[in-house]
Amino acid sequence: MSDIDELQSRITAAMDRIAKGVDAAKDKPPAPDPDTLQALEDERTANAQLRERVYALKTKADEELAGLRTQVEDTSGRIAALDLELQRLRQANKQLAEACTALREANEEGVGEPHLINTAMLAELEALRAARASDIAETDAILAALTPLVQDAAEEEA
Repeated sequence: MSDIDELQSRITAAMDRIAKGVDAAKDKPPAPDPDTLQALEDERTANAQLRERVYALKTKADEELAGLRTQVEDTSGRIAALDLELQRLRQANKQLAEACTALREANEEGVGEPHLINTAMLAELEALRAARASDIAETDAILAALTPLVQDAAEEEA
């Protein structure tokens, strides 16, 4: 029987050690799984790469927005210049029409006045200058609109 008592005491001691080990294991967090750690690291790497992509896309979008703003400002300036030249053309054509009317009336009366002829010629010259300036402004506006398109097409071919 002494063997049974000895075995019983050994079993009791082992059970006490197991209970202490279980209590100690409850206090410590479980060790993470190596596969889980690797998956977490992979996700962190993917997250960092996505952040870099978002930053690059935002930078590119900001640069394109700045370029578009510059184009809008340039186009607005050209449109304003074109509008000014068109107003000048309208005014010159109005003066030309008035001078031609005065000249026609003078010719109907049989009075050929040289200053009316000079006025009509000056008005016609001003109308031609205004028309030319208007054409130049319009051409500049068209070229400004087409230049980016041509550059984009050239870049796509390259």
